[in-house]
Amino acid sequence: MNSSTRQWRTPMVVIIAGCLISVIGFGIRSSFGLFLEPMTAAQDWSRETFGLAMALQNLFWGLGLPIAGMLADKWGSSRVIIGGAVAYFAGVYGMALSDSHALLYLTGGVLSGLGIAFSAFTLAMASMVRVVGPERRSFVLGVGTAAGSVGQVLFSPIGQGFINSFGWQQALIILSFFVLILIPLAWMLPHGTPGSQSQSEQSLQAALREALSHRGFVLLTLGFFVCGFHVAFITVHFPAYVRDIGLDPNIGAYSLALIGLFNIGGSLLSGIAGQRFSMKVSLSFIYTARAVAITALLLLPKTPLVVLGFAAVMGLLWLSTVPLTTGIVAQVFGTRYMGTLFGIVFLSHQIGSFLGVWLGGKLYDSSGSYDSMWVAGIMLGLLAALLHLPINESPVARLTRLAPES
Repeated sequence: MNSSTRQWRTPMVVIIAGCLISVIGFGIRSSFGLFLEPMTAAQDWSRETFGLAMALQNLFWGLGLPIAGMLADKWGSSRVIIGGAVAYFAGVYGMALSDSHALLYLTGGVLSGLGIAFSAFTLAMASMVRVVGPERRSFVLGVGTAAGSVGQVLFSPIGQGFINSFGWQQALIILSFFVLILIPLAWMLPHGTPGSQSQSEQSLQAALREALSHRGFVLLTLGFFVCGFHVAFITVHFPAYVRDIGLDPNIGAYSLALIGLFNIGGSLLSGIAGQRFSMKVSLSFIYTARAVAITALLLLPKTPLVVLGFAAVMGLLWLSTVPLTTGIVAQVFGTRYMGTLFGIVFLSHQIGSFLGVWLGGKLYDSSGSYDSMWVAGIMLGLLAALLHLPINESPVARLTRLAPES
């Protein structure tokens, strides 16, 4: 990269580009739950069919992200995101043309999932966090996560509007072209490898051994499974749940938008909390609060106010786990292999997402109710709260022996 290129790719440019990648990539993905009802009705599919496609999408997103993280750590996030955007476009476009279970699983599931993985907002955030000092990392991660919520706020009503105006098929095609905007945005990120840091002399294999033998990393990985279970189940099945309890379908779209709106504040507050308080305790609080919110939804009358109130509370807790989880990874192990290590943690998140989406559809088809999934969400939330408390947030000994990162 020549000097003039370095000059215009300032930290502010990188942060803005990363945030816009988060807005578009996460926003489009978060709108897929709106297509459950119209697609299954038009194609005469069960909810389990659509749920399995979305479950596969989440699974292949999780399987692909560690590989994408390794490639980004080696070659830079920009090239990886550009390739991922092409696959993401093809997956969403192909989903619109799917007329069989197999084609839906291939396009909406496998191809879209890999495309999301290789264009993931977490790769953009890895670039963002490397252009600021350690004291600002948590806040920048919060800003990047909040940007994804802005995408959810925008694309939930936009997606519903496209469905209402053009039908579900044309709506997916239009959204697929939005994905291509990721390509010029990715070009604005640094093209080279991560900057040479004191801990960069560590090999990838050594970094993996160090992390996998660290109890805190294992507990963090297990806890993030629960986040995926909650988020994916609600994203895909909540609009249908709203219809099942007799409310206007637009309440489902408004709920998703409200989750995204309140998550803007939740993510920013989470980033600030990560700078001032224990990140593991903050995570434990978030998972406990999620369990309380789900319990309230089950016990209170199913009115629009209750549903929208639940969405607002869950929005505050939604992706507020991401700045704290990524912050612990960066604080304990450094940023050199952050893409790879967080990719492994995120794989657990996506296994939870797979089960949340697929089980949601399967249990609904067998029982006609989502109640068992809500109860599972409560129990898992409490378990995750306990798992995070023993995590040691101190940097590993390797980092304490080296000069502070710049």
